[in-house]
Amino acid sequence: MPCSLSVPLQDLEQDIRFYFSLCTQESELYMLNIRERTGVLFKRFSTLSLLRLVRKAILGLLTLQALTAAVLLVIAALGKRRKHEVSFPHDPFEEVQVGENVLRLYAYGRDLYDAMLEAIDAAQESIYLETYIWKDDAVGQEFRMHLARKAAEGVAVYVIFDRFGNLVVPRAFKSSFAPPIHVLEYSSIRHPWHLLDPRRYALDHRKLLIVDGTTSFIGGYNIGSTYATEWRDTHLGLRGPVAAELAMSFIAFWNRFCPAHERITHRYHRSVDLRIVAGQNEAMRLSFPIRDLYIAAIDQAEQFIFLTTAYFVPDRMLLEALQAAARRGVDVRVLIPWVSNHVLADWVAHSYFTDCLQGGVRIFGYRYTMLHAKTCTIDGQWSTVGTCNLDRLSLVGNYEINVAVYSAEFAQHMSALFAEDTAEKFELTMEQWKRRPWYNKVSERILAPLRFMM
Repeated sequence: MPCSLSVPLQDLEQDIRFYFSLCTQESELYMLNIRERTGVLFKRFSTLSLLRLVRKAILGLLTLQALTAAVLLVIAALGKRRKHEVSFPHDPFEEVQVGENVLRLYAYGRDLYDAMLEAIDAAQESIYLETYIWKDDAVGQEFRMHLARKAAEGVAVYVIFDRFGNLVVPRAFKSSFAPPIHVLEYSSIRHPWHLLDPRRYALDHRKLLIVDGTTSFIGGYNIGSTYATEWRDTHLGLRGPVAAELAMSFIAFWNRFCPAHERITHRYHRSVDLRIVAGQNEAMRLSFPIRDLYIAAIDQAEQFIFLTTAYFVPDRMLLEALQAAARRGVDVRVLIPWVSNHVLADWVAHSYFTDCLQGGVRIFGYRYTMLHAKTCTIDGQWSTVGTCNLDRLSLVGNYEINVAVYSAEFAQHMSALFAEDTAEKFELTMEQWKRRPWYNKVSERILAPLRFMM
């Protein structure tokens, strides 16, 4: 009898269902893996695309800034070719007695240089001269000749100038000082690894002359023929105990950066006079008291603030201090060169004008010539003169030095100087500012990010 193998129909149906269920699960797992892999790939692609987009945006902005800057620099260079006679008011000032010290303002370069050379010629013991720029021209050679003569007489002569500030000055001039003169060409970047330290990019922007520890000069003037007659700057001459304080500041800077065998061992006796206080920015120590000096004085102002600066690129805290003073009724006036020697700084400064005008800060433009002064006088009592501009490079970057003077009589001279500078005034109003051409507004917006570098 034949044998037949039979499977119950119910069992067969269950097997088929199990098989299809298994296939469905594998299919779903497979599709899930595909989706997961696709999601990962999409995320990677999105991240890469976003990075490329950001990179392209940054590159595009930098290119746009470079092109805008290039156009402005070309326009400025063409404008400088049109030579014109420079003339501006510069009445001389009388001496002012402040405690044991005698002070005199200088607002004309030739007058200042004559006074400095006279002090150099009268030196008996030491001459300390520090400047950011020292031109190889008639004035620069005049100073070198007078210093060489005194060094030959046995006077200790030390000079400091900044390497970066004198890049365009011929090496032959910088190396032509007579051997008795001690020379320090300042540059804090001496090794490749110094490039990784932001503090090392600080410049020596100070301008000092101290003779015998008794006569001194401080302010914005560099050394050069252009500054003698064509630029409006402000310097302060001081005779008395405060000169020793400035001498010790020079010595400290010299000894920090000179070779060990060149150190100055002479010391001057310091006397404390709170009516004249020197403040100095120390880049390597990240100490920037001049900025705090300005903010503290502005915060205490009750009547007026007359501020003059060559480059106006304040940080947020300083700008807010000026606006807060204006809101409480203080007459806040900022005087700047309408066209300076740094066209990019001018355009970056423009990005602050709207905030200033809306906040009650008055903006005045100096149109005679290049205004290079760094001064401020407040309420007829407090004043400062020095080397520090109201920009980030000076306030929190370079080596700078200012003196603050608490004297009503000296403040009167400072107010008179400000009044003279604004006599033929151009005051910017909000209505005028709003009417500026559209391409100016576009250029200002493109260059505004540079404010963090100036």
